[in-house]
Order: sequence, then structure tokens, then C-alpha cells
Amino acid sequence: MNLSRLMCLLVLFTWGHNSVAEEVVNLYSARHYDTDIALYERFTEQTGIKVNLIEGGSDALIERIVNEGKFSPADILITVDAGRLWRATEKDIFQAIESPAVNERVPANLRHPSGLWFGLSKRARVIAYNKAKGLPAGLRSYEDLARADLKGQICMRSSGNIYNLSLLASIIEANGAEKAQNWANSVVANFARQPQSNDTGQLRAVAAGECSVTVANTYYLGRLLGSEKAADRDVAAKLGVLFPNQDGRGSHINVSGAGVTKYAPNKANAVRFLEYLTSDFAQRVFAEGNNEYPIVGEATGPISELGTFNEDTVSASVLGLRQAEAVKIFDRAGWL
Repeated sequence: MNLSRLMCLLVLFTWGHNSVAEEVVNLYSARHYDTDIALYERFTEQTGIKVNLIEGGSDALIERIVNEGKFSPADILITVDAGRLWRATEKDIFQAIESPAVNERVPANLRHPSGLWFGLSKRARVIAYNKAKGLPAGLRSYEDLARADLKGQICMRSSGNIYNLSLLASIIEANGAEKAQNWANSVVANFARQPQSNDTGQLRAVAAGECSVTVANTYYLGRLLGSEKAADRDVAAKLGVLFPNQDGRGSHINVSGAGVTKYAPNKANAVRFLEYLTSDFAQRVFAEGNNEYPIVGEATGPISELGTFNEDTVSASVLGLRQAEAVKIFDRAGWL
């Protein structure tokens, strides 16, 4: 028996042994927020079910569950972005569940068609622009970023980033592969600099006038708006925000989500935990922890300042299905 398998058995024995004395749910989570701990403690208070938490990066947790196989103690995986939920699905680590409560509260387009995973919070990918320079005339959509008059004005992060892959996947779904390729080619031609940094880095560059526009997830804006640092709030004050495609399909949104693992030793508790995460209280706390939008209810906190918008209602599962095609398009466009 190899060391990895032995460790899995030891963890399973320990958690299983504890479950003789108390009910548990074993959670692998890619979220790392203090508010989540309070959320889990509230669940234990309400149900008597203890939440055993293992934290890590999304891809690392997916691989860990794959390697643990049928010996995995994991009951639930929480990860970010529909693209990663798709990767987990492709690795066959989820099992389908049927919960009328969850199905009623999570819209059909924000959950897997067969019940393998469910969205728990949302973020929009918006266009941010330099207020002092003003919104470029006529800029209303993601497609407009390809216009020739924006040459030398756009900052972007790497094409390998999951958020850009999911955005391009939505453009492929909406417009077809050929138009998506032309779009990527033209956006690359409009770069003010080579892709670098993260979404926050792009927002800072736009605020500093290094470029005129970028795209970023709304929770990065929420972090700047709600920051205790005056310098961060100053960056946010220099930015204007456009929710794209309001006259058409709506702005691209993505999800954080969760699924019950294939070999969950505490499946009933896992389903109960998922149902709890869609409750009004949990939705507010879960979303606020990362400045996201709840699946159920209205936005609160700093991102509520951005206003309301029309969402693209394409199935989030499509964002994963189109991912490989998006990679090829970015590569052909020379989007590093």
C-alpha cells in the first residue's frame, strides 16, 4: 500500500471514528474566508452535524479527491468558477443528487443539468474604464472591445486564467467559433501591454491611466470599494463600471458552486448541508464573504453600489463544455 493511500485510510478512520459519537459532513473547500467558519458553526448549531473542513486550491482539491478514490473522506467539494466545476465533473468526482429544496432555489441555468453540482454565489465579468478619460464612445458590449478605435487601450490578464476562458466560452456559445476567433484576434491587437497580473492589477492599471479599459470580476471591485486602505478606495473612485450587453444577452456571470462527491460517506448530511447553503441566511453570508452576488436574494455590501443589471442566462455548464475550444482560440490569437 502506497503512502498516499495509507494517509487517506487514516483520515477516513479518524473522521469515521469521530462520527460514531457525532454526525459529521466532510467538506473540501477552495474558499478561504473567516465568514465561512461562522456559516459552518451556525449549521452545526442548527443540525448537530459537525463540519470537518479541508481547505486548498480548486485544482489541488480536485486532484486530491481523484487520488483518494473510493477511500476519500470528502462528502462535498466547494470550488469557484463553472469551468472548475466542469473539470471536477470530467474527473467523475460528483454524484447526482435530487433535492427539491435546492432545485427550487437554484435557477436551472446555474446548476448542472443532471444535479451533479449547484451554484451557490455569482459574480459578473464587467468592463471597467478610467473615469477621467471617460467611457469610449459606443462601448456597450464585450464584442465592442474588438473595435479598431480601441487599439492600444486595453489591459487584460492571461488567457490561461479560468475567468477569461469562461468569458470566451460564453462568447463562443453566443456568436459561434469563427466570430469568437475574430474577436480574440482583434482584442489582442488592441492590447496596451502584454497580459500580466490578476484582475486587481488590471483595475489598478486602468485607474493609473496605463490603459483605458479592462474586464474584471465584480468581486475584485467590491474588495477595492470596501477596503480599509484609502489607496484601494482611491483606485475604485477612479473607475467607472459598465455591465456589458444590456441590450442583448446580458452580462456574463459565473458561479462558485458545490457538489456531493461520488463516494461521500455521509451523503445525507452532505445533501442537508447543500440545502442549508441555499437558505436566506447562508446565502447572504456566503456571498458577502467574497463580495459576490447571492443565488437567492439581493446583493449586499460594497457591490450593491454597482447597481442592478441583466444577466446572461446561458447554462453555466456550457462554460466548461466550451473551455477546450476557448483555449485553442486564445492560442491561435496569440493571447498569452
